[in-house]
Amino acid sequence: MRFAAGGGREGWIRTALTAAGVALGVAVLLLGASVPHLMDARHGREKTRENLGQQHQPRPSDTTLRYASADTTFHGAEVRGRLVRPDGTHPPVPPGIDRLPGPGRMLVSPALKELLGSPGGALLRDRLPYEIAGTIGDAGLLGPKELTYVAQSATLAAPDGYRIDHFGKSWDPRPMSAPAVLLVIMTCVALMTPVMVFIGTSVRFGNERREARLAALRLVGTDVPTTRRIASGEALFGSLLGVAGGAALFLAARGLAPYLTLWDINVFPADITPGPLAAALITLLVPAAAVLVTLLAQRSVTVDPLGVVHHRRPVRHRLWWRPALPAVGALLLVPLAWEGPWAGNPLDTVRLAAGAMLLLLGVTALLPWLVDAVVGRLHGGPVSWQLAVRRLQLSSGSATRAISGITVAVAGAIAVHMLMTGMQAGYAAAYAESGKLPRIGLWGNAKDWPTTQRALTALRATPGVTDARGVIDGLAGPLPAGHTPAAPAAPAHPSTLAIGSCAELRRLAQLPSCRDGEVFLTANTPDRDPSLVPGARLDLNPPIVQGDRFDPHPWTIPRSARTARLLAPGHGPDLFSYDLLVTPSALDPSRLNAPSMELRVDFDRSAPDAVEHLRTTAARFDPTVLESSAIDNPHDGQYSSVRNALFAGAVVTLLLIGAGLIITTVEQLHERRRLLSTLDAHGIRRATLGRSLLWQTALPVLLGLALAVACGLSLGALLLTMIDSTVTVDWPVVAGMTATGAAVILLVTALSLPPLWRMMRPEGLRTE
Repeated sequence: MRFAAGGGREGWIRTALTAAGVALGVAVLLLGASVPHLMDARHGREKTRENLGQQHQPRPSDTTLRYASADTTFHGAEVRGRLVRPDGTHPPVPPGIDRLPGPGRMLVSPALKELLGSPGGALLRDRLPYEIAGTIGDAGLLGPKELTYVAQSATLAAPDGYRIDHFGKSWDPRPMSAPAVLLVIMTCVALMTPVMVFIGTSVRFGNERREARLAALRLVGTDVPTTRRIASGEALFGSLLGVAGGAALFLAARGLAPYLTLWDINVFPADITPGPLAAALITLLVPAAAVLVTLLAQRSVTVDPLGVVHHRRPVRHRLWWRPALPAVGALLLVPLAWEGPWAGNPLDTVRLAAGAMLLLLGVTALLPWLVDAVVGRLHGGPVSWQLAVRRLQLSSGSATRAISGITVAVAGAIAVHMLMTGMQAGYAAAYAESGKLPRIGLWGNAKDWPTTQRALTALRATPGVTDARGVIDGLAGPLPAGHTPAAPAAPAHPSTLAIGSCAELRRLAQLPSCRDGEVFLTANTPDRDPSLVPGARLDLNPPIVQGDRFDPHPWTIPRSARTARLLAPGHGPDLFSYDLLVTPSALDPSRLNAPSMELRVDFDRSAPDAVEHLRTTAARFDPTVLESSAIDNPHDGQYSSVRNALFAGAVVTLLLIGAGLIITTVEQLHERRRLLSTLDAHGIRRATLGRSLLWQTALPVLLGLALAVACGLSLGALLLTMIDSTVTVDWPVVAGMTATGAAVILLVTALSLPPLWRMMRPEGLRTE
């Protein structure tokens, strides 16, 4: 270890490069090991601050409050809102808040306070007519950028909320969908596999110069085992520095967490903490791996005294075992694609991770054979080409070691991007289809028809709104046994009914004529119960959940009810399907069990902020109103952020590996400085040797990229087949990766030219 620390400038450069490579790998490993704690911390805060309702509502007391959700969306960003109304002087308080705000006041998250105070938040300020009384602490937030508020509403009534006596709930997060699980697994594999390869490559930076120094140690009496221990000590020193640097880099990256949002997840720095066992394993295994890689590398050389390093006879890269890794990986993955949609059970998860990793590592096994096989068949050509080919024929190991990291990174990135593109295409197609018509659906608790009529009037007067229509809907079920007289039979299952003015009902059905007080039976409703006829008796208070029991609210369909045909029978976001159409005088909506106000609002896309004005109007007449629309596609932003982050990570990895390739190339030039001086003395031009350096770098990189693209496309196709998605190729990413690989070639060549020209001098022929 003293040799690594005291080897002069060159020794420190080699040690620093090794430490830098290991530090980057360790930082990524620590970040990956922090994900479980990160998710647990977020879900823990979400549990402690929420209460979605209790099975049996408590009675009003000094320690209860009425609670309702008032979520909204502003320019595509979700704003979490909660309305409270205490029943007494000691209501429960959620985490992050010392006391509830007063009437007409609200507590906001720091991010929401900043947004409301900015010029761009003017429309949102109109939507939240509460005075800001303070901010919510970190314990009540999922992340530092979350937009949330808690406001006290003096008008919060029973239909709009429920009563609670505590915060915190026994709640488990909804498990991720199978495609999302598949994406997470593949992202981990695609990130971790290049990291492992990169760490293995980093500990061999400066390997040729180290071997020359070991030869000098042989001259003063060290034996072969001692030289191997010295080489291991140097690698251990660099890797230990790398572990320390990786920890520092991890802490620095953790400090940047509040400024980053990935897949709508924004976290506090304290959330990014690796588990003790994972941190201990990383700290121990990375230096152990560095020593192991060094010992394996020393087996292929014989270090003799007098500064001579005799490499063993080059071992021919045999092919028979190299396809075994990708073949086993394919054997694990192909049956998963044949078995149908990905289920995500533990065994399949292990098979997927193992298969994908073997397939990616198989690229590194095939690359040395491919490079040897190709360059061994190349003959003739310009002098620069012949020099590069001959050099690769004699020694291609160092080049392929550095490039193996490129191939794994590119193959993994292409596969993950194909998977994400396929998933995003499905969401994009669904949103494009449902978003063709500029329309938003709103629904909330209904009180009476005049209130609904006022809501429609306010919406129609909103800037940018072109049309608004709506009704009050509810369910009517069969009367329980003992409440049905002998006259017409009760329907066998619940029926849907809509209450509205004649003008609104005419927008649902073809009415022969209409006046207030009339009832219509629809003739073309899918699966309409034939027993639903004039004179039939219904229960307006049917159980909504199986097992519930409510007091029946009998109602008889007037015998004067006539038949009408729906204009758009069926189901869907913009289609109504009702069995009964009722005018307000014929039935009081308050007799229904949980009547809801169903509104459809059309708007002009070209009108500035039409959607935001519409949402503000809806929040003014009912803050708890819910929205259904295809205006904001959250998946586009989520997938795009992850795709961009992965692409940036892959590009950074390629550039880092290119830096290692530069060091390897310069070292090889230093070892061949006498040969370069000889060639210069014989009249070989500098441009010729510069081009030979370009070909020497380009050939392995191009072969590695071709192998990576083939592997990445194959793996991506298998993954898309697993989720029953159309196989689509993210060609911009493939082109971007290829272009980055070409840039690495040019960068390595450009930075290697000055040392090349410096070594092409007559002084290189001098011998002492």
